[in-house]
This record gives sequence, structure tokens and C-alpha cells, in this order.
Amino acid sequence: MTASDRPPLPHAFLRPVPTFTLVSEDVTDGGRLNDAQVHQAGNRSPQLSWSGFPAETRSFAVTCFDPDAPTGSGWWHWLLFDLPSTVTELASGAGSGEFPGLPAGAVHGRNDYGTRDFGGAAPPPGHGPHRYVFTVHALGVDSIGLDADTSAAAIGGTLGFHALARATVVAEYES
Repeated sequence: MTASDRPPLPHAFLRPVPTFTLVSEDVTDGGRLNDAQVHQAGNRSPQLSWSGFPAETRSFAVTCFDPDAPTGSGWWHWLLFDLPSTVTELASGAGSGEFPGLPAGAVHGRNDYGTRDFGGAAPPPGHGPHRYVFTVHALGVDSIGLDADTSAAAIGGTLGFHALARATVVAEYES
């Protein structure tokens, strides 16, 4: 798959909103995804921290999406929402295992693996590099009003509707 054949990043289809800053000790924007974030190697959610979001932010959501998955609709790796606006960092592994450090009320939606946690990269061997789009969504509501059994597509659409701003880091991985 050449760069021109690749699908657009998922936010290209959403209402445009301002950006803010997202950084990670584990994921480098434009870099290669670490083995710790690969499904069969570590399957550990990355450390993320953010700043510069709008003052009227009432909650956050964190997602990871692979637009290059050969499904016709991409692949949702992580959907975490209803994070209070006071949370501006997730430790490495916060979306994995026992969910260390997640605040009460935070909700993990079902990813495309069928689990309610972070599911690492697992592109088909020989399919070429896949992009993993880690996004923090600053939202204008305390809760998006959905539960953990809501479809990933419905969660993604709801986040787009309530977004005041979003910050993104994109890394690639190839099997």
C-alpha cells in the first residue's frame, strides 16, 4: 500500500476543532510504535499527557484507531471516556490489566478485539505499515452518556459531536 492509497486519518471526517498538545514517553509522533504497544509483545497502553486544551473542557476521552486495517472501517484499539477534566495524564499501562490509576467513573468501551481495554497493534503480516492514531478529545460535557457496551463507531461519532478540541499522536507499526 502506497501513501496515496492509504485512507485518510479518522478525524478528517469529523467537524474541525482546535488542537492542543499531546505528548508521550512511549509513542513518538511520526515514529515506530514500541513493542510494548504491540498486541502479541506487550499489549500495554502508552503513557500520555496533554495540555493547552480549552478552559471550558468538562471531560476527556482517549482513543486509538488504525485507519489502515483491512476491514473497510478501520480498527478501534482503545476507547476510554468520561475522564474528569482534572485528569491530564495516563500512566503507561493505565488502559491495560488492572487499569492502574484510572479515576472512578472512567469507562472503557469495547474495542474491535471485543475487550474493554487497550488492544495493541496487530497488523496482518505483509500488509505494510499501519498508522496508530492516539487521540485525546477535550469534551464540553461531563459524560458522553454512553456505556461500555456501546459500539466503537457510536462512541467515536459521539466524541466528534461533543469535541471542543483534540490532540493526536500517530505512530506506525508493521508485522
